[in-house]
Amino acid sequence: MRKLVAMRSRWLLLAVALSACGVDAAGSATTIVPIGPTDFATIPPAVTTIAPVVTTLPPGAVGVEQIYVVQAGDSPIKVANAFGISVDQLLSWNGLISTQQFPYPGRQLKIPPSAQVTVNQTQQTIVANPVGKPGCGNRPAGTYEVQAGDSFSAIRKKFCVSTNSLLAANQWPSINVFLYPGLKINIPPAGS
Repeated sequence: MRKLVAMRSRWLLLAVALSACGVDAAGSATTIVPIGPTDFATIPPAVTTIAPVVTTLPPGAVGVEQIYVVQAGDSPIKVANAFGISVDQLLSWNGLISTQQFPYPGRQLKIPPSAQVTVNQTQQTIVANPVGKPGCGNRPAGTYEVQAGDSFSAIRKKFCVSTNSLLAANQWPSINVFLYPGLKINIPPAGS
């Protein structure tokens, strides 16, 4: 009987061991480990000490890609100098390998954003062309609110405009327009 009890105890231990290991019908074994509460620590993100990369354009740079039309007599060095860039920058920005590929007059070249307008370029002075007739000034077009006592001819004289230009500015068919105080009308430029 002792032998039977000992044998039964061994089978019981074997059964407990097998069930703890999780042997399935296919014969593969898994171990089940009970997990209790854990103390996880939250680690703050690492702070980098590497300096950030900042891309800046040189002072005086245009900041956008431009298109330049090649003129007769232009050369790679002439165009590059006109925009304050190197010949290599000009060629590479346009996908050219050598100066032999420089385009003919009338063709377009892309100028990189780092280009600058240099002092060597011809400066154009734009002189404002005064609008209108002498004595009328150079008042631009605008709007006007009709006042009490205004008439068509009084408004023409006040703003130094012709009958036709005042009619056209307001899309009126004739001068027989009812003008009343508070009416907003378009006034063409002085002298028109």
